[in-house]
Amino acid sequence: MVILAVEDPPAQQPAEPAPPAAAPRPAGTLRHRLRRDGVLVALMIPGIAWLVVFPYGAAFGNVLAFKDYFPFLGVWTSPWVGLQHFERLLGDDRFWNATANTVTISLLQILFFFPAALGLALLLHSIAGSTVKRWVQSVVYLPHFLSWVIVVALFTQMLGGAGVLNGWLAQAGLDPVQLIGNAEMFKPLVIVQMIWKECGWGTIIFLAALMNVDEQLYEAAAMDGSGWWRRLWHVTLPSIRPVVMLLLILKLGEILSVGFEQFFLQRDAVGPEAGEVIDTFVFFTAFQGGDMGYAAAAGLFKGLVGAVLIYTANKVAHRLGEQGVYTR
Repeated sequence: MVILAVEDPPAQQPAEPAPPAAAPRPAGTLRHRLRRDGVLVALMIPGIAWLVVFPYGAAFGNVLAFKDYFPFLGVWTSPWVGLQHFERLLGDDRFWNATANTVTISLLQILFFFPAALGLALLLHSIAGSTVKRWVQSVVYLPHFLSWVIVVALFTQMLGGAGVLNGWLAQAGLDPVQLIGNAEMFKPLVIVQMIWKECGWGTIIFLAALMNVDEQLYEAAAMDGSGWWRRLWHVTLPSIRPVVMLLLILKLGEILSVGFEQFFLQRDAVGPEAGEVIDTFVFFTAFQGGDMGYAAAAGLFKGLVGAVLIYTANKVAHRLGEQGVYTR
């Protein structure tokens, strides 16, 4: 009989403990970060200075809305009048006429300017050749860099009483048309001016949104037999809907701010009844009428309405499932 000796298995050695994780390295001192990112910080300084001095620094001037301001007394020593300026606004027909003109022009801008900018962005996005695309972009962006003085002068030379259009009509034996200085045509005219000047620049955000649309969605839609219109409706527009919603919310917040220079330059030609907006009302009330406190009350009213509209539109966007300007 053969007896086999079975050796005991070796005892299992305990696992060695893992070395402790290295402590995160400190980000460095403030001086080190400033030295490392000094160029970026220097580039930020002009923007921060502008933000502090003009938007936030000028906000302290809203105290004039509650004072009977006299320049020789100064801001703090001028007497307080409470809400008297706002009570005057409620009964001022000139202010409500300017408000009605402002709201009407803003709604027309939303109705016509947004589709024009989006349509131009879709057109530029569909151009295949990069050289042609860059050339078209340069041409349509160029009017943005022109001042409103030049834009109004160009439209006057083209559509004025002695302009190019009436010159052609006279050569054809037709009666001239009065577009510049016509109060009834003023609102359509300023919308056309806005589209011509800012439409190319307004397409930048839409183009950036279109660049992020997944090309595979277009390929899948094309394989399913979808034409150009269905791809636009079911792929493109839903993909850029958050951007469109964001821009609409911001535009609603500026519904009482349609600009100053464009209307200041053309107000006298059509009269205050048709050409007065809130910005020009504030300017002429403050500097021509000398009523700084009343003008400040009108400006503060405009800002408060804009803040309420942004808050309300953002809440509506949240109900529709969009992120909006800020999260809940």
